[in-house]
Amino acid sequence: MCRSLKVSRSGYYEWRSRPPSDRTQANTALTEHVQRVYAEHKGRAGAPRITKQLRQEGQPVGKNRVARLMRTEQLRAKAARKYKATTNSNHSLPVAPNLLEQDFSADASNRKWVSDITYVATDEGWLYLAVVLDLYSRLVVGWAMSERMTAQLVCDALQMALGVARSPLASSSTRTVGANTAQAIINAFCGTTAWCAA
Repeated sequence: MCRSLKVSRSGYYEWRSRPPSDRTQANTALTEHVQRVYAEHKGRAGAPRITKQLRQEGQPVGKNRVARLMRTEQLRAKAARKYKATTNSNHSLPVAPNLLEQDFSADASNRKWVSDITYVATDEGWLYLAVVLDLYSRLVVGWAMSERMTAQLVCDALQMALGVARSPLASSSTRTVGANTAQAIINAFCGTTAWCAA
């Protein structure tokens, strides 16, 4: 091997037994500190913030050196997702009464449904998701997605839920339970009679 690398045997053995240089040892110690600060910030700190904290701790270190060590260790700062408010309680619109009164038990399917709207961050922006859940089976019986949070989004989810409730998979005894109420809600808010009570 020494012949192919064109180095002397004594030089090779001296290199193998030589301790790491002071700079290598300092970089190893500094890398441990960088990893610690990075973990403390849950992976959201970049080289400038880590450098600032290490200097506050009394370690003389430069931003470029920290950045180089972070690249070597493949540490990248994750950008915190922007908070997006989806609830506006300051309005004069009517608020529906709480008919469940925190009783989330159900005796049969399609007796009690609950729904909610949430948002999902995608590569192309925010998508709003409206979901209708059957409290008996805990299954999603209706859902809809849209780029905007509108009443139509909720109506689409309700209409899908009504379609599932009327499907042959739903039991005949519970098929029409609450259908009139659900249809009245859709008629009132969505202005459609696409799903008539059976």
